[in-house]
Amino acid sequence: MGIRVLIVGGGGREHALAWKIAQGPRVAKIYCAPGNAGIAEFAECVAIEPSDISALCRFAVKNAVDLTVVGPELPLTLGIVDVFEKEGLRIFGPSQKAARLEGSKIFAKEIMQKYAIPTAAFTVFADATAARDYLLKGNSIPVVIKADGLAAGKGVFPSLRVEDALAAVDRIMIQCEFGAAGSKIVAEQFLFGEEASFICFTDGTSIIPMPSSQDHKRVFEGDRGPNTGGMGAYSPAPVITAALEEKIMQTIMRPLIAALREEGIRYKGVIYAGLMIDRDNPYVLEFNVRFGDPETQPLLVRLKTDLVDIMQAIIDERLSEITIEWDPRPAVCVVLASGGYPDKYEKGYPILGLKEAAQVPDAVVFHAGTALRDGQVVTDGGRVLGVTAWGISIADAVQRAYQAVNKIHWQGMHFRRDIAYRAIKHA
Repeated sequence: MGIRVLIVGGGGREHALAWKIAQGPRVAKIYCAPGNAGIAEFAECVAIEPSDISALCRFAVKNAVDLTVVGPELPLTLGIVDVFEKEGLRIFGPSQKAARLEGSKIFAKEIMQKYAIPTAAFTVFADATAARDYLLKGNSIPVVIKADGLAAGKGVFPSLRVEDALAAVDRIMIQCEFGAAGSKIVAEQFLFGEEASFICFTDGTSIIPMPSSQDHKRVFEGDRGPNTGGMGAYSPAPVITAALEEKIMQTIMRPLIAALREEGIRYKGVIYAGLMIDRDNPYVLEFNVRFGDPETQPLLVRLKTDLVDIMQAIIDERLSEITIEWDPRPAVCVVLASGGYPDKYEKGYPILGLKEAAQVPDAVVFHAGTALRDGQVVTDGGRVLGVTAWGISIADAVQRAYQAVNKIHWQGMHFRRDIAYRAIKHA
């Protein structure tokens, strides 16, 4: 009898997870809470929000779920893993204590400082006046202002001028744009270089890196405009050479897992380091405690090993017994967003061309913010689709991705036309 899987979440990352998990030979049934119009092709969508942990737990018990996979960070920081494990349920993801690495930037910075993991110098503020006084001295500029808590990737403000930094403090601490997440802030040294995403599987002892990837945070071409949840991604990222990968493992990833063990925390799941690479020296910008979005999309189309096997091995603390294989071909994801994103945007526009896009060879369209209305797929979020393709080279993958993108249309749709430009320039 096959296993029953529950995926928590409803975005592009969760669609990619459902797509990959559905390929597993032992999977009999997939549920997704709440899911979206694309996920519904692979899973039975259930109207439970990811933050409603008690309802999710009751559902998993009632439906004899064998494995729960948590996509977004919020339920992890709320302790979903601890609650499920108390009920004897198998669940993939880190504990609430481990999830503080993403839930509190201050906690993550203090761990890195204590265990000499390379990161930018920082100062913590719980008072807006003290933060303003510090910035007005001018010695800290340029600076990055970060809300301490979860802000959906939008609570980070790189500031080249004092005025920008003061405005960021005002938005976070005075206007409370991110709610309780902004009760404290981190003022961090501005690092220069090239960003990369470095994501690993770990069972708390063994740690295995995935291929490198790179996200595009800014909303407009040329890395202009405000930060978003991610406008596209690609894998691999040429900035991460084999030698640099080993350096990252030696100076960041292995020390982090060991540091957490020293703190009484066994980290099990996926650990994501957002890095700045400065002249072959990696520095940690942030840790995430789950698969990245949109990095998951190009990564999972490259994964050849059964994802469920990997997850089960991590839960059972036997990751060292697993061999993980990857397709050598590069992959690219282009995010299609609603007009106005990452600020205000409207929902409910019919999406045209999905069938035509799906017919492009070696391309798959992952749904992020979609819904079904009267049999029509409509927009239902800021990031709507993640058009993903792979090819014999990064340029080939990019060409296929945009070939599929050009089949799709809805009112106000916008996207970046320069995804993977660094990799193409490098090639």
